[in-house]
Amino acid sequence: MSGQHVSVLGGGHMGRALLSGLLRSGTRPECLSVGEASEAARLALMRELGVSATADNARAVDGAAVVVLAVKPQQARAAVTALAPLLRAQRPLLLSVAAGVRSATLESWCGPGVPVVRAMPNRPALLGAGATALYAPPSVGTELRGAAERIARAVGEAVWVSDEDLLDVVTALSGSGPAYFFLLAELMAEAAARLGLPAPLAQRLAAATLHGAGLMAAAGDADLARLRAEVASPGGTTEAALGVFAADDLRGTVERVLAAAARRGRELGTLA
Repeated sequence: MSGQHVSVLGGGHMGRALLSGLLRSGTRPECLSVGEASEAARLALMRELGVSATADNARAVDGAAVVVLAVKPQQARAAVTALAPLLRAQRPLLLSVAAGVRSATLESWCGPGVPVVRAMPNRPALLGAGATALYAPPSVGTELRGAAERIARAVGEAVWVSDEDLLDVVTALSGSGPAYFFLLAELMAEAAARLGLPAPLAQRLAAATLHGAGLMAAAGDADLARLRAEVASPGGTTEAALGVFAADDLRGTVERVLAAAARRGRELGTLA
């Protein structure tokens, strides 16, 4: 995004992740601005990232080529409608990471002529290892799609979905997904401690296993079934453990988990 001004509304975890990623990818600090209500957060962003930050959202977005909406879904309407006259006058790209808030809803808040792209990043974006899915209505052209994708790629991998409804599934899969893996590692460490392993060592090994398995999954052809089979030797310890998962219907549990998260994502959109 070199040379183009990008404004981020919301300096929380995701806003900070995107700002940090853009800086790492070569965007100059003077090309970035943040609208953030919290004084402590503003001071931290200015001190640590060198970007301008203000409590005045209109001042933050004035002149921006891209405005990133990185507030909570329940705050999105107030943030956008307050800026609608300025957005209509300047027509920046509005890139929303507010879960569940539909593009048609965002367009209605902005008014005619403001292009909208939705994105669903995840928490590993904080480390530049995020996974982001994007959706753009047919009216958004190639150049603006490219601008949105460059911002997403500044914090990790980026993919496009052709159907906006699929973003709710993405939210359930990669958006919420890190928490599922953290929970599994946490439970593994607790079980190992109950079996006699010192708790700090169990947690260290669980975290290292999570990290290493993730690296293997991200490498090569990412055939997850093959990777699992390569660990599970016939008649061995892993096969015995996986048999317990199967007996307890882990597959069905995971399907219900993702369905619940996707359903909640749709509900959040109706609350905005």
